[in-house]
Parts: sequence; structure tokens; C-alpha cells
Amino acid sequence: MLEACVLATLMCGFFGIIFKKNLVMKIISMDIMSTGVIAYYVLIASRDGLYTPIVSTKEVAYADPVPQAVILTAIVIGFSIQALMLVCVMKLAKNNPTLEASVIEENNTP
Repeated sequence: MLEACVLATLMCGFFGIIFKKNLVMKIISMDIMSTGVIAYYVLIASRDGLYTPIVSTKEVAYADPVPQAVILTAIVIGFSIQALMLVCVMKLAKNNPTLEASVIEENNTP
């Protein structure tokens, strides 16, 4: 059931990127899709019976900390890309009366 919800989030973001014409909506759709990818990665990486890698005297199976670092890096990179895209859209908004992609292409075509 959880996999279906994550897949639905991925597909909503994907179809938003394809079918939305407004640039801000495309950026939001991209953020939704990246959230779905991160959620899917966390869903696959989580397993029962693993413990946090803390110094201990017990011999137990520890969780690998590398996927956690990869996910944190993906979150930071996704946030910075989203901020950069929003700045680019703000620059486009200064020169164009709308944020519709087709109108911007028509205005900037020689």
C-alpha cells in the first residue's frame, strides 16, 4: 500500500511536469517528483531488525549509514536546484507579462 502511495506521488509530479504550462507549477511538480523519489529510496532502504550504528558491546546487525548520507545530500541538492529555478523564473517574470511557457517562447523567438 505504501509503495502505491509513493508511486502515485511520483506519477503526479511527472505528469505535472509534462502537462502544466505555468513555469511555477512545473517547479512545484518537479519538487513533488523528487519527494517521491526520496520516499521510494527510503521505503526500499528501510528494513526491520537493524540497529543504529552506535558504539555498543552487543553483536547485532547495524544499518548502513551511507544511504542516509545519500538521501540528505539529495534533499540539499534538490532544495538548491529548486531555489535556482525560482530565481530564473523571477528573472523571466521581469521581461514577460506571463509565466506560461508557450507565451514566453513566442515572445523570445526571433
